[in-house]
Amino acid sequence: MESDYVLQMDGVSKEYSGNRVLKNVSLSVKRGEIHALMGENGAGKSTLMNILFGMPVIHNTGGFEGSILLDGCPATISNPQEAMQAGIGMVHQEFMLIPGFTVTENIKVGRELTKPTFFSRIFGKSLETLDFGTMKQDARRALDTVGLGIEEHVRIAGLPVGYMQFIEIAREIDKTGIRLLVFDEPTAVLTESEAARLLAAMRDIAAQGIAIIFITHRLDEVMTVSDSVTILRDGELVTRMPTADTNVHQIAELMVGRKIGGQLTAAEERRQTREGIALKLRDLCVDMPGEALEGVDLDIREGEIFGVGGLAGQGKLGIPNGIMGLYPATGSVELFGEALDFDKLGDALQKGVAFVSEDRRGVGLLLEDSVRLNIIFTAMQINNQFLKGNMLDTREANHHAQEMVKNLDIRCTSIHQVVGDLSGGNQQKVCVARALATNPRLLFVSEPTRGIDIGAKRLVLDLLRRINEEQGMTIVMVSSELVELRSICDRIAIVSDGQVSAIMSPTDSDVNFGLAMSGIRVGAGGPAEELGGEQA
Repeated sequence: MESDYVLQMDGVSKEYSGNRVLKNVSLSVKRGEIHALMGENGAGKSTLMNILFGMPVIHNTGGFEGSILLDGCPATISNPQEAMQAGIGMVHQEFMLIPGFTVTENIKVGRELTKPTFFSRIFGKSLETLDFGTMKQDARRALDTVGLGIEEHVRIAGLPVGYMQFIEIAREIDKTGIRLLVFDEPTAVLTESEAARLLAAMRDIAAQGIAIIFITHRLDEVMTVSDSVTILRDGELVTRMPTADTNVHQIAELMVGRKIGGQLTAAEERRQTREGIALKLRDLCVDMPGEALEGVDLDIREGEIFGVGGLAGQGKLGIPNGIMGLYPATGSVELFGEALDFDKLGDALQKGVAFVSEDRRGVGLLLEDSVRLNIIFTAMQINNQFLKGNMLDTREANHHAQEMVKNLDIRCTSIHQVVGDLSGGNQQKVCVARALATNPRLLFVSEPTRGIDIGAKRLVLDLLRRINEEQGMTIVMVSSELVELRSICDRIAIVSDGQVSAIMSPTDSDVNFGLAMSGIRVGAGGPAEELGGEQA
């Protein structure tokens, strides 16, 4: 008799160098079910999925204990190819796209379609040519399923991370014979509207009888789309339950093993007066593909936490990336009264600006190097910190790295662990530590809580608030999470169509925020009155 469960993982245990990271964990998913897999960073989710997908890191380190059943039959999955042949697909948190390939080529890579030619009919199938027409049609269907209107011939290089996430998902949807899809933080780089579109696509996929494992830190999404939930903590199974039998607060408490404070509330009005201008933008234009800016004026005051929000592709990411020199920019930028030279590479860094990029693996990290080196690297280069002459001051470097690991709760075996081996959330916290090591006067943080669990999110936001209050550091936070912006920021600029549509108070109404994100000016008494650098 055929099992109701597409997947059953029973009694799974795994250890690395004597460290037991999974302890007798079980996971089961039914056909057509959306099953949420929850837990803080380091809880064991990634290791469990690596086992399911037959990743080399598992089999090169002694394998694992326990069993895997697919449709009720024992399964041995020794490598990712066997997982794919068994009908298991995975949308990874970190992108697996080929930058130089087009959207179509990335969706069809490894499964290219060919058509016969005159020569192939005589000399064999190896002389067939690629059927680009049919492949483009397949790619278009997959893209339409996830609601992405990008052209199939566009190259991946330079696309915003939100677009790349949808293309990753489209590639898995295009595969035939899929019976189980694993979504690893699929909405982490998406705005609320994009995430809603993706959740709707997940429902459509599940309705076709495909099982989905949904790994996310967004608890509202779990409640919205999942049928059941499994919670891991410190490598152990806490519970499996129907989503209808629980709520956001209970899941959060079970994940972290402690009470989580109430929902983030709007930032209180600050008592300090801020007369100086830390950052002045005039007619700033940035040529960043998918996030272009078209003439932005802003004044950001010294000592404030300034938020920048908006939908994906509207230009909010262009502000920090243009100022830091990662994409071509024109206009004028003044940092504490001193003009920024766009033609001088690293000028913003030299003038006391630090940047935590939204693309932690592509921009923020040295993946093959240690936690310590990643934390101190920029400070060594820019400020000659942690050096004695031309040699590393090991004692100072170790002390600082250990302090940052403690303060940011970076889950690692030691400061000498390779950063590429850390979970996504812990990699993000290393990026924050690296920026802070330069003792910046102004800190850009772009999507700082991307891929971080609820407990770590609160820790990072509290840290930013504490740095601002105790050191007076000016912080510009670019985020797709309006709730987080409203919890920590003094003012929030909403970017739409490459321009600032409104500068708002965190206490403004949800309606006005929604209108501003749609590019609609509210009129008298609304956010439109605060537009422009002179009023900001």
